[in-house]
Amino acid sequence: MSTLDIDFVRAQFPAFAAPTLQGQAFFENAGGSYTCKPVIDRLTRFYTQRKVQPYSPYEASRLGGEEMDEARARMAALLGVATDELSFGPSTTQNTYVLAQAFRGWLQPGEAIVVTNQDHEANSGPWRRLAGDGIEIREWKIDPDTGALDPLDLEELLDERVRLVCFPHCSNVVGEINPVTEITAIAHAAGAFVCVDGVSYAPHGFPNVGDLGPDVYLFSSYKTYGPHQGCMVIRRNLGELLPNQAHFFNGDVLYKRFTPAGPDHAQIAASAGMADYVDLLCDHHGGPTSGAAERGAFVHDLMRAHEVKLLQPLLDAVKDRNEVRLIGPSDANRRASTVALSLSQPAEPVAAELAKFGIMAGGGDFYAVRPLQAMGVNPEKGVLRLSFTHYTSEAEMDQLLGALDRVL
Repeated sequence: MSTLDIDFVRAQFPAFAAPTLQGQAFFENAGGSYTCKPVIDRLTRFYTQRKVQPYSPYEASRLGGEEMDEARARMAALLGVATDELSFGPSTTQNTYVLAQAFRGWLQPGEAIVVTNQDHEANSGPWRRLAGDGIEIREWKIDPDTGALDPLDLEELLDERVRLVCFPHCSNVVGEINPVTEITAIAHAAGAFVCVDGVSYAPHGFPNVGDLGPDVYLFSSYKTYGPHQGCMVIRRNLGELLPNQAHFFNGDVLYKRFTPAGPDHAQIAASAGMADYVDLLCDHHGGPTSGAAERGAFVHDLMRAHEVKLLQPLLDAVKDRNEVRLIGPSDANRRASTVALSLSQPAEPVAAELAKFGIMAGGGDFYAVRPLQAMGVNPEKGVLRLSFTHYTSEAEMDQLLGALDRVL
């Protein structure tokens, strides 16, 4: 297994060369990542040379449409699904809302949806609102001490009336990586479809959704080094079953069925830059020379190994502090590098103190009010969240640990 070349990685992100960001260590990546150069270059090219209505026969329009198609094809291949199973929308929250409206038109009163109280509100609230239409909402509850979801508890909630199970790949405050394939198999065995919120996982390596097995997988490209788009995989068997949410004449095109608004041409085209970036990392580190999903898996593992190495010292530094409660597991192998700390004081002022030491972090509830309440954390006080990705360096981790010592 290759070791991640951190200097090469950081050279692909213009933010690290920006004079205004020198000396600032970025630890609020769970709210949005830095953008890689291939994405910026594609976005600039589109706005400069292709900013016309796409898919017309003149060259600028034809090239613009081709770049949009390239983004969908390459990202879908990276995710291990068919090209038309990937939709782009304005955000994951909006994509989930549209999906919930489709289920609203498909489900019958008395049928049920399982949601969790571990999710970001985007994969919880839209589904819970369907209770007003006679849909039963069953809550898969986390352990109040650990924040973990137990698959055995899910089995207790399933019967022939459950049509959908919604849960996160990992929570944006708990951080624990849920066993998507195992949970999906349990839900499928009971006759239910599965919707996975991957927003907090995908920044740490694009998953092979085809291998994982869920029917819906959502993530946000602005957290995966790209533009501000929501990416939604809907597998064909479900996508063709649900009622069309777009213009009636687009109903026979799978990737258009759940995007009622006009697409953001430039940002969709620029999303191919995420695939460019994966290719750059794969080639530089001597990964597979063919197969988009295989190349993506190689880069995924590179990223994860680097993050786990950097994450464990942080977990070790905070897990036994008397004034700090670490949310989620203390084993780096079991979680993403998103670390939420419940403090004896409000979190936001602590984040402001860290900023004096060049640490960019956040404090608040992070739209995770339900899991915080379930774990006995006052959302008004919030948590201090320290989140990083593969482009974070050991020097920045040292800077963070030193700042935490002084502030806490």
